[in-house]
Amino acid sequence: MSDAIKHECGISMIRLLKPLEYYKEKYGTAFYGVNKMYLMMEKQHNRGQDGAGFASIKMDMNPGERYMSRVRSAQQQPIQDIFAQINERINTALEQNPEYENDVALQKKNIPYIGELLMGHVRYGTFGKNSIESVHPFLRQNNWMHRNLIVAGNFNLTNVNELFGNLVELGQHPKEMADTVTVMEKIGHFLDDAVAKLYKQIKKEGYNKREASPLIAERLNVAKILRKASKNWDGGYTMGGLLGHGDAFVVRDPAGIRPAYYYQDDEVVVVASERPVIQTVFNVGYDEVKELDPGHAVIIKKKGTVHSEEILEPTERKACSFERIYFSRGSDKEIYQERKMLGKLVFPQILKSINNDLVNTVFSYIPNTAETSFFGMVKEAQNYLNKRKEEQILELGTNITAEKLNKILDVRPRIEKVAIKDAKLRTFITQDSSRDDLVAHVYDISYGSVKKGDNLVIIDDSIVRGTTLKKSILKILDRLSPKKIVVVSSAPQIRYPDCYGIDMAKLEDFVAFKAAQALHEDHGTTSKIKEIYEKCLAQKDSKDKEVVNYVKEFYAPFTADQISKKIAEILSPKGIKAEVDIIYQSIEGLHQACPKNLGDWYFTGDYPTPGGNRVVNRAFINFYEGKNQRAY
Repeated sequence: MSDAIKHECGISMIRLLKPLEYYKEKYGTAFYGVNKMYLMMEKQHNRGQDGAGFASIKMDMNPGERYMSRVRSAQQQPIQDIFAQINERINTALEQNPEYENDVALQKKNIPYIGELLMGHVRYGTFGKNSIESVHPFLRQNNWMHRNLIVAGNFNLTNVNELFGNLVELGQHPKEMADTVTVMEKIGHFLDDAVAKLYKQIKKEGYNKREASPLIAERLNVAKILRKASKNWDGGYTMGGLLGHGDAFVVRDPAGIRPAYYYQDDEVVVVASERPVIQTVFNVGYDEVKELDPGHAVIIKKKGTVHSEEILEPTERKACSFERIYFSRGSDKEIYQERKMLGKLVFPQILKSINNDLVNTVFSYIPNTAETSFFGMVKEAQNYLNKRKEEQILELGTNITAEKLNKILDVRPRIEKVAIKDAKLRTFITQDSSRDDLVAHVYDISYGSVKKGDNLVIIDDSIVRGTTLKKSILKILDRLSPKKIVVVSSAPQIRYPDCYGIDMAKLEDFVAFKAAQALHEDHGTTSKIKEIYEKCLAQKDSKDKEVVNYVKEFYAPFTADQISKKIAEILSPKGIKAEVDIIYQSIEGLHQACPKNLGDWYFTGDYPTPGGNRVVNRAFINFYEGKNQRAY
């Protein structure tokens, strides 16, 4: 994606179902879980590179022995940093205590991070918060083992203010109004309540305090706690949690907005944000990894039982389509096919733009994640040419000669690697004049890849702000002297803010919004903008369920083609010689390519939760009032 956007986050969980001695004997190390967690986090580094955290719990430790460990980092390479810290602690302990080397019991007792229950998290620092305090997992400590709670998630809630108010009404005093803290305290409140009730009940049965502890662990109903805690959550989430005594859970939102997958055998239970991560790290087949159903939680009890249970009634499935277009690793079997299909489905529009002239057209892509959709686009170009060749050969009939046949067969799509991303280049200078010049050099080109007068078709995952296109990509492509540059987005026009974990909060950042605004000015309909603002303002005190997305009316007068043409006009740099055309995927094409992931609110404004409509209206109010701030 040429316009980098950030999103939250990636979670990993591992529960070892056998004693640590088993892994030492079979795999040669009691640190099997730690090693696997490192791999799982590295395989999800695409989901976050601003911070990483790791937590572990040791089962059945004696009082006075440390049973919880956590390490977090907001350094430049956070995953490497936390595991460097872990390795240093482990190696130091082994060097200073040679007797630990082959004694798993001593290792577990004395070395941190070695445990049966492990959780990892990677994040992007949205909202500009990259401090260590913002890095998951979060920890809620208590002297009662059962009341210790560790939480990490891939989520954003739209109604944090309301949830914060609920906590205050319960008599709590949360340390900050952040969704992670609010969620953790909400779960923590009902966890405390459940433990207290169980203790009271068990005490009545004649057990003393020490005898009560394992019975509380056994009887604790994690699903019931989650139902109470998540009752009013509005947003997209995959939330993981560890309880001090050894229970664990991962819960997914009712619309399935954020992804979660899990795998279980007789050695491990594994949960991750992406399926191929589990497949690769544990060497298991596609069909062995299950998707966690929306509104459900996978619950792992201390004794090792695992089950999936409905927490909230699932709503219409609106899994995030951006996961498929860009965020998730393209090595997933389904995602790979879907991205190819996205490339295939925009080909008819490309053909129209180049007037069917494939002979004088070069196809390429903007590195790196647009490569798969590029394959789909090129394959469709080949299919089109094959059909044309067949018609031409049949038309020649008996007049066919070897020369004529070779001339027909010699036509094929011209494929080149035109744009090259200089991954090492950093735009470290903040002065605008200098910075713009540096931005222009983030991409380079393959000189000689395009002939003067050719059409150049170049595909990207999506065009969000268009800044990199205008300041860098189009300028350098123009140096190749093409007649026409066709920039293709495998995603539809991004028109609305996201409020479920992707860092897209301001309407005026979107080039599609700027284009619609310019069209209102061209058509003399700017009074409509004030009308929409007043409608949004009138809903400020309405309940979320009553709020309507009036921002749809901002785009309604114009066709998608009109907006695309205006975007091409806005993004064409001054002095560019080539004609610029910009093509976007259609909404219908997106749904055809990604039939199981119909979450398309950033394109359509159809938000899967009531809080989304409030956020988009607030974003429009901020735009109209000139407030440069987030809508959530």
